[in-house]
Amino acid sequence: MKKEQLRIDYKQRRKALSSEQIDSMSLSIANQCLNLPIWHLDLYHIFLSISKMNEVDTKPLLAVLMGKDKRIAIPKTIPANNSLVHYELTTDTRFSVNSMGITEPEGGVLLEVKAIDVVFVPLLAFDQKGQRVGYGKGYYDRFLDQCRNDVITVGLSFFDPERLITDSVPSDVPLHFVVNPYEVFDFRKA
Repeated sequence: MKKEQLRIDYKQRRKALSSEQIDSMSLSIANQCLNLPIWHLDLYHIFLSISKMNEVDTKPLLAVLMGKDKRIAIPKTIPANNSLVHYELTTDTRFSVNSMGITEPEGGVLLEVKAIDVVFVPLLAFDQKGQRVGYGKGYYDRFLDQCRNDVITVGLSFFDPERLITDSVPSDVPLHFVVNPYEVFDFRKA
């Protein structure tokens, strides 16, 4: 299926979820993440969910990261060029909500992209090869292209994979893992 149709379908599927389903499945996703082979690393990039878009709630996963005393990078969008900058989460980090409804750090300790070890990636849909469909602005494709070659990418999804995203292009960055409430999909062998 093509990306644009997947965007339409999965926005509708997420819209149909109740807040109770989102809470329960988000907690299950955080618990499934404990099965990933990533916990020996240092710096983890995590997005803060847009609740109005019924995204996976990353607060339970953030609690796991904090409980494991991991360093955490939080993105801030730069809409002028559809890019991201990354700030280290500290006890002094202040947040605000931008015009797109994204909670972001107002400032703080700016991190180098190359320092990030693991990136938790938002998505609408993914396929059996680890290709993802986002909102279509390219924020994460640009960001992932700047990361080290050995960075580990982990998508978070409420749903199972599609068979194939038919209009993936070489600049699309495939994921290493996707975690849903029921299992971890490992695409490193694919």
